[in-house]
Amino acid sequence: MTVRIGVEEEFHIVEVETGLLAPRADAMLEELPQGTFTTELQQATVESNSGVHESLAGLYDDVIRARRRLDAAASAHGLAVVAAGTVPLARIQDTRPTDGRRYRHMVDEYRMIADEQLICGTHVHVDVPDRDLAVRLMCELSPWLHVLLALSASSPFWLGADTGYASWRTMVWQRWPTAGPPGCFADAAEYDAAVQCLIDSGVISDAGMIYHDIRPSAHQQTLELRICDACPRAETVVLIAGLYRALVTEARERLETTDAPACPGRHEWLRAASWRAARSGLEGVLIDPETRHEAPAAQVVRRLLGRVRPALEAAGDWHTVRDLAERALATGSAAHRMRRTADEDDLLACTDLAIAETRGDDQPRRRPAAPARHVASPARPVAYPSGAGRAGLAGR
Repeated sequence: MTVRIGVEEEFHIVEVETGLLAPRADAMLEELPQGTFTTELQQATVESNSGVHESLAGLYDDVIRARRRLDAAASAHGLAVVAAGTVPLARIQDTRPTDGRRYRHMVDEYRMIADEQLICGTHVHVDVPDRDLAVRLMCELSPWLHVLLALSASSPFWLGADTGYASWRTMVWQRWPTAGPPGCFADAAEYDAAVQCLIDSGVISDAGMIYHDIRPSAHQQTLELRICDACPRAETVVLIAGLYRALVTEARERLETTDAPACPGRHEWLRAASWRAARSGLEGVLIDPETRHEAPAAQVVRRLLGRVRPALEAAGDWHTVRDLAERALATGSAAHRMRRTADEDDLLACTDLAIAETRGDDQPRRRPAAPARHVASPARPVAYPSGAGRAGLAGR
């Protein structure tokens, strides 16, 4: 039987005219069904939860429907939603935390880490029959997760500056105390004991604050992928979901049918691999999990395709996933497209591109022509006035 999958997508809420973040999640959610759409820590973010699907086609249709409903709810308030790791013109003062005891605690305890949680991700859930297997699978899958991050990379800009990274969201996210590779555990009891130890230490308040790149879900019988940026194009979500499900299937079959070698340890390279993927995306090199040496991103992606081809073929996903992967390699990461647009035009045009891709439009809407605006070099933020539109941001 085909293993079921589902996704959670986080979206930035922005003002259409300025591209600035808008803390309007509560207003939007009044027009959307509860459960399918929910709040996040910051009011400038809203989350969409898909249904459970056996086919990638069903997942794609679900993602598209959810995005259309979000777009309609946002448009009613003069807003738009953006599926990307970061938005180019974010400002910390343009958002506020969501009400609630848990969120208030996070803001009080983690201070600037919580204040600067202006990032969005894509999370993929794959059914796993039991928690012991889910915990063992984490170790098996971790060497390949940075490849999925590279495919998703969509956050080159931070607070008006070009960071030089393809996924700056990764850099922001890794400041949380439990972010990054999960390590290896013999079974669910050992994993749960480690989680409880973190809770008892006071560093986190509950199991929901385990922010590893991959984790067993606390509420569902799934293994959850958490490393990826939010993806402007729905096709990228489907590509990552298909590859991740195939990785889970391949590793599960290997563990169930062979005497897999014990974990060799030496996991420090996993964080380095994630850094490299965040830095380069698809436009540079990645660390090949089999050699642990740098290799062109296209070569590493195709190595992953070859590794999981039997699982993709068994699920009927091979042609879809292969074609989507080759298209991604040909067109480049979302970070590459966003940076190119900013170089050719400006950061507001970059935001328009992300809005259009989130909607599924071929082209962003046309705005009145304006003088080109300088895009800051890495680590040199742009200052821009409150409520500024294209004219107000031009000529810097």
